[in-house]
Amino acid sequence: MTALLETRGLKAFYGDFQALFGVDISVAEGETIAIIGANGAGKTTLMRAISGVLASDPDAILCRGEPIGALAAPDVLASGIAMVPEGRRLFPSLTVEENLLIGAYSRKVGPTWTLESVYELFPVLRERRSNPATALSGGQQQMVAIGRALLSNPDLLLCDEISLGLAPVVVRDIYAAFPRIRASGASIVIVEQDIGQALKVASRVYCMMEGRITLCGRSSELNRDQIHAAYFGAERHGLH
Repeated sequence: MTALLETRGLKAFYGDFQALFGVDISVAEGETIAIIGANGAGKTTLMRAISGVLASDPDAILCRGEPIGALAAPDVLASGIAMVPEGRRLFPSLTVEENLLIGAYSRKVGPTWTLESVYELFPVLRERRSNPATALSGGQQQMVAIGRALLSNPDLLLCDEISLGLAPVVVRDIYAAFPRIRASGASIVIVEQDIGQALKVASRVYCMMEGRITLCGRSSELNRDQIHAAYFGAERHGLH
């Protein structure tokens, strides 16, 4: 069965600095996976490469078996891959609804997500629809960023550090939307520093350290020692 998304020996550079070293991951149709790792592990770089923000070798990233590594970000979005970026990146001069509707400009054909269905997913956004987006709380802004991505009708939703800086109760509310997103047919990749949160929502987990995959497995089968060793390095934890 062809994976929805696959990376093969993916490398990424910032100028002369190499940030990813031969990363292999795969995401199946309807699957949720988590990418975990400490700060600087390469998680965001991986998301930037998949979404076309960073250039890659054409065959290093495949979508349904087709090479997309050389595509620019708008073309990756048009192919059905949308990213919720770290830091949300909303337009401060636009209202909540205007920020949401930006996602529809690159809309893939399909009836899956509309403005109304995003408001059903996050009812507070309907109440705040006319407010400047940056006047909202951090959690509500994150909902806008997710809703904006969903309005492009993605087959794959990339979520980069969506819980960063948010209170646990707000994180819980945001993650409660994921079953509905999965039910729409979308696959999800979640980048998380919070190991516990990642294990709750993802069927499989990849751990990264220093630009490499150090562990991959089903969430239900990985134990704490394995994850900590892959997350921080075996020697730092006395794990050999």
